[in-house]
Amino acid sequence: MNKIGVTFIVENTAGREVLGEHGLAVWSETPDGGILFDTGQGSVLQRNVQKLGIDLSTARSIVLSHGHGDHTGGLELAVATAPAAKVFLHPAALAAKYSRNADGQGRYIGLPPRCQSALERRDAAIALVHGVAPVLGGVYVTGPIPRHHTEYEDAGGPFFLDQSCTQPDPLADDQALFFDSPLGTVVLLGCAHAGVVNTLHYVRQATGGRPIHAALGGMHLLSANEDRLTRTVDALREMDVRRIGLAHCTGFQAMSRLHHDLPDRCFHCVTGTRIDFG
Repeated sequence: MNKIGVTFIVENTAGREVLGEHGLAVWSETPDGGILFDTGQGSVLQRNVQKLGIDLSTARSIVLSHGHGDHTGGLELAVATAPAAKVFLHPAALAAKYSRNADGQGRYIGLPPRCQSALERRDAAIALVHGVAPVLGGVYVTGPIPRHHTEYEDAGGPFFLDQSCTQPDPLADDQALFFDSPLGTVVLLGCAHAGVVNTLHYVRQATGGRPIHAALGGMHLLSANEDRLTRTVDALREMDVRRIGLAHCTGFQAMSRLHHDLPDRCFHCVTGTRIDFG
């Protein structure tokens, strides 16, 4: 079984000598090379990989969890630094994306135009993902995740495909990474817009019922109500997820609740956090 090291290189909060920003980027070291999962907004990626001793040019794969700018803003730098890396994304990640502000106006939050241009110059190195697919070194991408396991989970916010906010964005591009470890499957989440519990159920189904050992990343519970939080805690306990790494869009209230109810399993994946599996 492969040994895989996971390092959070961009996250909202930061440890010593690295910087935080609202976004997410995770580096996975496999025996076959490096995988960059998301790229943050782009302002701290280069500094952080240097401080953490990560050579971004060795990335063989770049995977986008979805098309929001806080996960794709560093893509221009990433593809320029690792020109041989294949970029994995769902086609819907390329669509225009908006969030509705409190005043009802739409705000663009999609793939930045400069990153779109960087992708257009690399057509041969892009893999459009439509289902579970191997990425590198025993790591797989889920592709689009069906939304039928948990009726209490939603996309997590007022997201739209148009500036006038009349066409809801189902975020069909939301996807996660997963790989096997001696204690069960490890799942890396970008934002879990498909629902964290729903995503874990899907991964377990895709792996033939293999137990989920760890779930790490953004869980988009920022606006979750009490019922959803309770049912999320119950589901994580029922699935016996032993390591729950909270990050990015999970939200402070949800983090507090998860830490309180599952104290021996939860930890915060601040920038610089590294976990080795296998």
